[in-house]
Amino acid sequence: MDAFIDLVITVADHCGLPRSAVKTGRRDVILPGYFRATKNWDVLVIDRRRLVAVFEFKSQVGSFGNNLNNRSEEVIGSAADLWVAHFHGAYQDEPPPMMVSDDQRQRPLLNPAIQTDPRPPYLGWLMLLEECEKSTRPVRCAEPHFHVFPEFQGASYAQRYQILCERLVERQLYGGAALVLSPADKGLPAGAHRALSPATSLRNLFAEFAGRVAASASSPQ
Repeated sequence: MDAFIDLVITVADHCGLPRSAVKTGRRDVILPGYFRATKNWDVLVIDRRRLVAVFEFKSQVGSFGNNLNNRSEEVIGSAADLWVAHFHGAYQDEPPPMMVSDDQRQRPLLNPAIQTDPRPPYLGWLMLLEECEKSTRPVRCAEPHFHVFPEFQGASYAQRYQILCERLVERQLYGGAALVLSPADKGLPAGAHRALSPATSLRNLFAEFAGRVAASASSPQ
């Protein structure tokens, strides 16, 4: 997964941020949370004491059913934790006291920052998924009490990840979310991969990030 970290560094440099703004060391990628004390991310971009971007990269080979549910819970929960912490000033030099007004209680729970910050951090997520028969064949849904949403009916695990990525961005939990399918067959060319849609492609994930970084690099603090 280090190649994706290198992409963050390359894009940030191309858009005018110094290398020191990209944090990759194990002790440098920790952020405070709201529902938990801290979380370790994969890459942070911090420019002039402002949190510009946060990335998490995941990969999965096999065990698609259980792992998809676990990864889904993680990615949603991590975003919710970050945005509520951001709303309460956790990423400022001096966080304000924990006082919640009636107006604040009415803001969206998962991402209250969308109403309070004109330049929120860019939050990006990427799933590198093994492309194989088990990950791309239709999967049945258990519906003992209520029907699942129709788009999940007969969807493969890869398609379920695509829906997850699309909805993470749609609901403004993430600025970009990508699904990369790559076969584990060693007989194929190195780096063989594909996306299921332009919206959830690696290119789109980093294009959105580049726009955010360029705006940060050219704006006053």
